[in-house]
Amino acid sequence: MHIEPLFDRVVLRAVEQDSITSSGIYIPDNASKERPFIYEVVAIGPGKGDIDMSGVSPWDKVLAGQYSGDEVKVWSEEFKVVAIEYILAIVK
Repeated sequence: MHIEPLFDRVVLRAVEQDSITSSGIYIPDNASKERPFIYEVVAIGPGKGDIDMSGVSPWDKVLAGQYSGDEVKVWSEEFKVVAIEYILAIVK
């Protein structure tokens, strides 16, 4: 079973960020109130009209708006579904 988004939607999975700062300070998960901004592309829809979906590929790491899209839970895993326009950049 897999997720196949429709139209210009992209399915993202949050990427765990390091919980130890560069100076060696450990930050527990419950201390961080910000949600991750870096996501991994899981699936890409076929596009809609003249919208080009070739800018991102599965497994790309991307930056997306914290409050954009819809959060869904499928097979006990959390995903974010966003329109392609809410992907801000590819992280390399």
